[in-house]
Amino acid sequence: MNLIQLHDYFKDSSGVVTDSRKLTQDCFFVALRGENYDGNQFAKAAIDSGAKYALVDRPEIAKKNKRLILVKNTLQSLQELAQYHRKNIKAKIIALTGSNGKTTTKELIRSVLTQKFNTKATRENFNNHIGVPLTLLDLDEKTEIGIVEMGANHRREIDFLCQLAQPDIGLITNFGQAHLEGFGGIEGVIQGKCEMYEYLSKSGGTIILNIDDSLQRKWISYDHHFTFGEDKSADCCVKYLKRKHKPLALTVEKKKIESQLYGEYNFSNIGTAVALGNFFDMNIEHIKEGINSYASNNNRSQSIIKGKNRITLDAYNANPSSMKASITSFISNKKNKGSVILGDMFELGTFTDKAHQEILDQLKHTDLESILIVGEHFFKTQSIDPRVHSFQTIEEIKNHLIKNPFKETDILIKGSRGVAMETLLDYL
Repeated sequence: MNLIQLHDYFKDSSGVVTDSRKLTQDCFFVALRGENYDGNQFAKAAIDSGAKYALVDRPEIAKKNKRLILVKNTLQSLQELAQYHRKNIKAKIIALTGSNGKTTTKELIRSVLTQKFNTKATRENFNNHIGVPLTLLDLDEKTEIGIVEMGANHRREIDFLCQLAQPDIGLITNFGQAHLEGFGGIEGVIQGKCEMYEYLSKSGGTIILNIDDSLQRKWISYDHHFTFGEDKSADCCVKYLKRKHKPLALTVEKKKIESQLYGEYNFSNIGTAVALGNFFDMNIEHIKEGINSYASNNNRSQSIIKGKNRITLDAYNANPSSMKASITSFISNKKNKGSVILGDMFELGTFTDKAHQEILDQLKHTDLESILIVGEHFFKTQSIDPRVHSFQTIEEIKNHLIKNPFKETDILIKGSRGVAMETLLDYL
């Protein structure tokens, strides 16, 4: 099966689906394999349920129906198909990666660029070796700009994803202590993320640089770049407005832009979206509307009122950098007495114990009323602070909250996705 033929099958379908539970009429089902599943087993049923074609890599399965298309490896074929499709569409591709803020930044950029362009972006967190191909295959001839989020937990992964997406424009949100287990430390993180800039420097693409970030500033020597930040030399010069108890705002071109986001760590995310609007010569009013209209609803920096408690829910993911930033911002902006509920951080390898202890040490000299920590990693930390209450499981902390309800308190909830910290909302 050559790529031209495979692409013809794809174009004759309504789009690619890899989850047999989410089939759409006339879709192209790709049967992927994993450690605990084999999509080949569902290929025939997918055809019977309305899929137009199914891509399989087991010959005995392919014999069951002529619309079952046999390839050597379905994942590799999916990636090659996406790469081929990308070469055959006219859309400009913006790629972004970073340790923190990728998804929020992606959504802000989409909200801004949609004001003028037909724009599509990575759905949910489809940002890996499977998600990026699916994002690319979601772009069509009407798409003017495609925004591709790229995640990584080891070296050479960003380079591989760039080879697939072949971005015209790229940016890194920041470098933080994320996925230290796979990268081997912060230097590995920096090198891994910068694979995007290395790709663009070789391909002649444009790098969007946060000039306020000293780790990114060195890339200014590369010819094709566009800078943003508070530094007056920036191509898009912004001024971040720091004000307590109000959503974030900034000024650009003497125009004030209001957002619905809290947390000063989101300033650069907003600035990136403003810069992209500026880069594409958008009217400032359209940029303002794009920023104004975006509201987080995905467990990322959400502001929630429960009774007389004001909750900041930032529980989609967590690493030492993002947790420290969230705590600092929360403490400086809380209106009432404050408490934090923190869950374990994952994929830190040999840095795990030290990272969790550092978070507790950061909280020693704060004016927080109570500090609740949950998870096996946090449970191993040491503290004589009477405000600290430690729990091994999420069920234990739920029971504690039932017996010790918060009243008129500002609360930060932060933890890695696997801890499911958002389930605590029903107990506050």
